[in-house]
Amino acid sequence: MELTDACWRTATRSSNNGGNCVEVADNLPGRVLVRDSKAPNAGTLTFTPSAWRAFVADTPRRTA
Repeated sequence: MELTDACWRTATRSSNNGGNCVEVADNLPGRVLVRDSKAPNAGTLTFTPSAWRAFVADTPRRTA
């Protein structure tokens, strides 16, 4: 899988947690990539867009 075109972003709420967050790239056709921001070369999870939407929808929101 070619990842050079992935545009990685972090959650807007991740700035206050000491860098413990994930990065997401959702600009590639047919897949959403997820990686650890502290170890970006350690591996990448790949989701279909529908699986990613389901995951996000089922993830509890933290209220600072």
